[in-house]
Amino acid sequence: MAYVDLNPIRAKMADTPETSDHTSIQRRISAAQDGRQPQHLFPFAGNPREPMPVGLPFQLQDYLELVDWSGRCLREDKRGAIDEQLPPILDRLQIDPRHWFYLNRKFESRFKCLVGAAHSVRNACQQLGKRWAQGILDCELYLSPPITSQNFAFP
Repeated sequence: MAYVDLNPIRAKMADTPETSDHTSIQRRISAAQDGRQPQHLFPFAGNPREPMPVGLPFQLQDYLELVDWSGRCLREDKRGAIDEQLPPILDRLQIDPRHWFYLNRKFESRFKCLVGAAHSVRNACQQLGKRWAQGILDCELYLSPPITSQNFAFP
């Protein structure tokens, strides 16, 4: 699976897994950023245990890190690799590993309707005519990018 997800990088058609068009890893990342599982892909079920739920026997975070690490390895028979100067994938996606772990374990109990970056949830509420969304504080804490001078417009 990782081999196929790295094909666009190895062929120098993309620089990172998140920019690799038409790959399952890009679909998984996009869905995870929206707080959902991608459709038509086998889900990650977490660490093996008995009884084992249906799905791949590891966590999405582990898979992302595996692909990112593997993509940084230079191969003589391939043209491309992930630039070693790039930050790790969870940093590039602005995902705090502690938050990622918490959300994977508590997702269904923390969010009841809308999930995503707080500003996106607020926009969706406005469009739907909702005045409030349960879990908005968790969206702010766990899913919104940190405020920096790059993403904050000064008046």
